[in-house]
Amino acid sequence: RSTTSETMAWSESVDTLLANKDGLAAFRTFLRSEFSEENIEFWLACEDFKKTKSSTKMVSKAQKIYSDFIQADAPKEINIDFHTRNHISQNISEPTLGCFDDAQRLIYSLMAKDSFPRFLRSEEYKELVNKQQEGNQKRWLPFL
Repeated sequence: RSTTSETMAWSESVDTLLANKDGLAAFRTFLRSEFSEENIEFWLACEDFKKTKSSTKMVSKAQKIYSDFIQADAPKEINIDFHTRNHISQNISEPTLGCFDDAQRLIYSLMAKDSFPRFLRSEEYKELVNKQQEGNQKRWLPFL
């Protein structure tokens, strides 16, 4: 469980939020409620992909990301421009560790500028902070 200061720190940046296990889970739940969970799933898949060492695993992971998120009518299709989608499609047969970088940047930017501010204004986030603050008061002020 994150502390109140950690939960409050999530508001500093998307990076702070995504680097925290509880923050990531809360943000993912929020995105699910907005029907845009594919954005965080794609971002996480790209982060995992970039850590791939084996070239055979790289090819299979790239194909999976492509079929899940990039190709037309993919089950979790992300919202990226034609140029970026086309560029990935042309190069997917010989993927590199950076082949999804442009798309990942676009999705990150979309989350940072659009979903993240709404998350911070959401009842879910406010409730989480309030619950933790109440819990802290009870712990520090047992006579209340």
